[in-house]
Amino acid sequence: MDLSADSSAEAAQQAIAEEFAFFGDWTERYQYLIDLGRKLPPYPDALKTDERQVSGCQSLVWLDVQGDARRLHFRAISDSSIVSGLIALLLRVYSGRSAAEILATEPRFIDAIGLARHLSPTRSNGLAAMLARIKQAASAAAA
Repeated sequence: MDLSADSSAEAAQQAIAEEFAFFGDWTERYQYLIDLGRKLPPYPDALKTDERQVSGCQSLVWLDVQGDARRLHFRAISDSSIVSGLIALLLRVYSGRSAAEILATEPRFIDAIGLARHLSPTRSNGLAAMLARIKQAASAAAA
């Protein structure tokens, strides 16, 4: 499922940066992340398998990939509300895009909204692991 109608991954990143700019402090931004995570579509229990679990995350995270090189769709969920919000951002930028666009898109929004400075090391590692899994899926689809 695509969480955004943004025309491109870059447009999605720009929209995310603009949305986060509305919030004055990180307490508000964390609440917004939690709210985004709550809006993720339901993730079927049948897809919570070992092969879909993202290793490297302190929280439990599952990521499902469907599609081909022309368009990849991602579904994901976490047992952590903040991590679910991070998932919502990643899906907004990367889901519904071509493998080539996914591979060409660096997650600039992470720095643009100051996220890197406000995540614990374990959450940063988890975010990197989720991003790596998305890029890996795009690379496999493009091959």
